[in-house]
Amino acid sequence: MQAIINPGNIQGSVSLPASKSMMQRVCACALLHKGKTTVANPGNSNDDKAAISIIQKLGASVDCINEHTIEIISNGVAPQTAAIDCMESGLSARLFIPVAALSSKGVTITGSGSLLQRPMTEYIKLLPELGVTVIAAGEGLPMSVEGPLNPANITLDGSMSSQFLSGLLIVFAFTATEPVTINVTNLNSKPYIDLTIQVLQQFGKFVQHYNYQSFTVSPAVPGTQDVIIDIEADWSAAANFIVARAITGADIQIPNLNYQSTQADKAILNVVTDTKNAFDFDATDCPDLFPILSIYAACCHGESSVTGLHRLVHKESNRIETIMAMLDSLGITYHIEDDTLTIQGGQSFNGCTIQAYNDHRIVMAGAVAALTAKGPVTIQGAEAVSKSYLDFFSALSALGVNCKLEA
Repeated sequence: MQAIINPGNIQGSVSLPASKSMMQRVCACALLHKGKTTVANPGNSNDDKAAISIIQKLGASVDCINEHTIEIISNGVAPQTAAIDCMESGLSARLFIPVAALSSKGVTITGSGSLLQRPMTEYIKLLPELGVTVIAAGEGLPMSVEGPLNPANITLDGSMSSQFLSGLLIVFAFTATEPVTINVTNLNSKPYIDLTIQVLQQFGKFVQHYNYQSFTVSPAVPGTQDVIIDIEADWSAAANFIVARAITGADIQIPNLNYQSTQADKAILNVVTDTKNAFDFDATDCPDLFPILSIYAACCHGESSVTGLHRLVHKESNRIETIMAMLDSLGITYHIEDDTLTIQGGQSFNGCTIQAYNDHRIVMAGAVAALTAKGPVTIQGAEAVSKSYLDFFSALSALGVNCKLEA
């Protein structure tokens, strides 16, 4: 599908999706929680759908109570099939590999698209230390695990992704019979670990950390009490409209955001201002902001830089390359040195064609750039946006954006 977006005056209010980062963590916890979990404002993105499908295959029942609420009932991990499909969700893969490994039945974890190129090396290395048999042909999926996993003190490398730590913290929190500690080196994306700990607390599970270098999990306390959770609006999605409002000067209302959220991409508030001042920002802990910040930087007064490029290689695309391709198409002057992208501000965007490279964040950043471009911007492969924000183009249209979708 291609989207053709025309510049023009916009205003109005946007409806944000649920945080898929929070939704997938809640799904994993709800599966391990022996009882009922009521989830208000559940996500409907492709990644959210992958997580719901996975917990059903691992033994949970999921019922739709109404359009705003689902109910998850579980008695723990009890695989109904020999394989689970994570689709293209890296977070689901890294959350549910150790969850599946709790079972003594062998489970194969598969995926599709770019997920098959995303490394799972920390689990291949660590899970055998926890009593799990792991079969993998390479460094990624497909992978087969056979447990049961037994929590124990381990050391984890957090440089590639914090998602490995999140997966193990969730599993340990629900199954540990004595205090266990995960020592972590080179941890990136610390706010995502804060989110994991927050969700665990809502299920009555507790993790204490020491400067993000060691994480001690308290023994799991059995409980079958009902849990009720409201999924927050997604700051990653909101970031696009926060930048759109800043670069257009339009009256765009973005309701229902939690300003006390632990979501990493709330950091957009530390950068974007109506005065569009140049900035220097380290996005190591919030790499998903890179595409939209590159668009904002081009509109700022002066030269801006974003650091943390090494975090972009193993995303839905090699996001270093795809951001460069997007900026080239838009006619933006930039340069890369070491780990930093530097962009000259005060520029205007060309009308052009942008390739999405199956990356939802490139789609959204390109669409925001189109709002002030010198002509229409066509985004090829715009369907990739459904990975995180199924209604993104509807939200643009609700603001008055002239947006045409073509098969």
